Amino acid sequence: MPQVVGALIAGLVLGPSILNVVEETVFIRQTAEIGVIVILFLAGLETDLKEIKRSGKASFIIAMFGVFVPLIMGFGIAYLFDPGVDHVTLFRNIFIGVIITATSVSISVETLRELGKINTKVGNSIITAALIDDVLGIILLTVITGFSKSGDSSSVGLSILIVTGKIIAFFIFALFIGVIFNRLFEKYSKELNEKRRFPIISLAFCLIMAYIAEHFFGVADITGAFIAGVVISNTNHVKYIGRRINTLSYLYLSPIFFAHVGISTNLRMIDAKMLVFALSLFAVAILSKVIGCGFGARLNGYSNQDSLKIGMGMSARSEVALIIASNGVAYGILGTDFFPAVILLVVITSIVTPIMLKVSYSRQLQNDL
Repeated sequence: MPQVVGALIAGLVLGPSILNVVEETVFIRQTAEIGVIVILFLAGLETDLKEIKRSGKASFIIAMFGVFVPLIMGFGIAYLFDPGVDHVTLFRNIFIGVIITATSVSISVETLRELGKINTKVGNSIITAALIDDVLGIILLTVITGFSKSGDSSSVGLSILIVTGKIIAFFIFALFIGVIFNRLFEKYSKELNEKRRFPIISLAFCLIMAYIAEHFFGVADITGAFIAGVVISNTNHVKYIGRRINTLSYLYLSPIFFAHVGISTNLRMIDAKMLVFALSLFAVAILSKVIGCGFGARLNGYSNQDSLKIGMGMSARSEVALIIASNGVAYGILGTDFFPAVILLVVITSIVTPIMLKVSYSRQLQNDL
């Protein structure tokens, strides 16, 4: 299983859910906040824009259906359990749909690598579409958190225009700064022989972009961090930078973030209704990806069997889903009572998805024999 599951379980065991020996502190919370910024920065570093472009429309169509169908189905299941059309309830239900649009690239990659299918047509489609899914998920997070600040209903129309303008302005600013930073960084790196400074410069750029996004444009800080990673992913030293910062994240920041999610969650608060909602959300999370991504794959000429594999391979939720949910709680969109359901969703899909993929490939091998 991926390490995120272990860190989550550690937080749940040590936190109020089971042993209750570790409490949330300011230090843990602030370290977790830095951790989530670095996690999204690393996700940006690993985003290969050239690979996304090479995959053409197939992966993009798969990703689009893999976002649209879960968004609609997630909103539908949330509305069934929490009906209402008022501003707060509407955004909360939409946000639950946004949470299940995410796909765990790490779990899909590890499973495909173990099966020896990572460089196949299906494997490449799953990985590329998962990357696009995460990008679209971050964009949806940016939009929904911005719209959630739109104030009272009498000024929603004007506020939405203002928020949309801020979001567009931020991406224009990010494009401008990204081009300038990329050129300056490439020029500076040629004149400097000490590569060990590059990760420090890159991390500083990440934190600055996260601050600018949040403070000046009202956009989620992790969006700024993600874009900073995408900018640096196009430099010649991205692999070295990624290795050095990943060490900091892997050994320290990432486990604290995911453990903090577990510590701040109390599974004892789950009542019968919330448990039913969590199981329903899990079923919708799996079905929506299988239906959406599978349909997108079929439109691009994949066989029924390969389309099913793509849908199952896109079903795991992990880092991005937790990050979106955490930001939803921080922005007051999602109540803490919904968070345990998201934790269960992440843990169960992280375990079930590799099993489904392995079973599907095993059956194909038996049929071929």
